[in-house]
Amino acid sequence: MKVPAWYEGDVSRETIDKLKAYAALIRKWTVKINLISKSTEQDLEIRHIWDSAQTYRWAEGIWLDLGSGGGLPGIVVAILAQGEGAKLNVSLVESDQRKAVFLRTCARELDVSCRVHSSRIEDIGPVQANVLSARALTDLDGLLAMAELHLGVGGTCMFMKGARWHDEVLAAQRNWRFSYDALPSRTHPEAVILEIKEIERV
Repeated sequence: MKVPAWYEGDVSRETIDKLKAYAALIRKWTVKINLISKSTEQDLEIRHIWDSAQTYRWAEGIWLDLGSGGGLPGIVVAILAQGEGAKLNVSLVESDQRKAVFLRTCARELDVSCRVHSSRIEDIGPVQANVLSARALTDLDGLLAMAELHLGVGGTCMFMKGARWHDEVLAAQRNWRFSYDALPSRTHPEAVILEIKEIERV
């Protein structure tokens, strides 16, 4: 697996090997459960793994990945943190029991430290996360309601969004006040990572 030229972090050979093994697990399991779309499987490394790795520069303290699905970006973040020896507490929330089993299998077979909550996001106790992430889960208004439950004081949301992100921001601003930066994705020309802070209900 080749590290993209734009990726700014240091990636060891051991980390690359774990990311390769993770990609292999996704390909193996997605035959039975819908982890990624078949149209993106050939380009899995860029479209999913390195796409998720873009969020890692915000890694600190407690990281909560909502609706983790196939572990994107949560498992990728946990692998990168382990490779750098970073003290990062990664938790993944996934209500689909089959996907939760997949996430636990990844943690065990890749020997990465992360906790999997196999329950609905609103059913786990407040996490007080430093970083809260989500990728392809729901619209921004819904994500901010989840953040209200689980984001700690001074925390940051990292929400990966596609071409209609601006419409989602405008819709969410009817119900919420928040500061945000739309950071261009390095893997898709129309996508962004929304870095959101200071969330309050209107």
